[in-house]
Amino acid sequence: MSSKKSTGSHKVDVRIAVTNISTELSFECPSEVEQIRSAVTSAIASGTALVLSDVRGREIIVPADKIGFVEIGEQVERRVGFGTD
Repeated sequence: MSSKKSTGSHKVDVRIAVTNISTELSFECPSEVEQIRSAVTSAIASGTALVLSDVRGREIIVPADKIGFVEIGEQVERRVGFGTD
């Protein structure tokens, strides 16, 4: 039985709520949490669009005035089994 180990690539889960839209944008971003936080605060402060890339290289662009909230979370490795650790 084999298990997949992470390859060391860093991914951060990002969720963005856009005003007047019922669904949220949800994607994995290869950037660090601080880089994402900085991009969000900069876009909101300057009123320019928030531009982030996902792990597939696609760009996500959201106008700053349409951002409802941004949730940034580190991915945690999922455990398999019945261990008590």
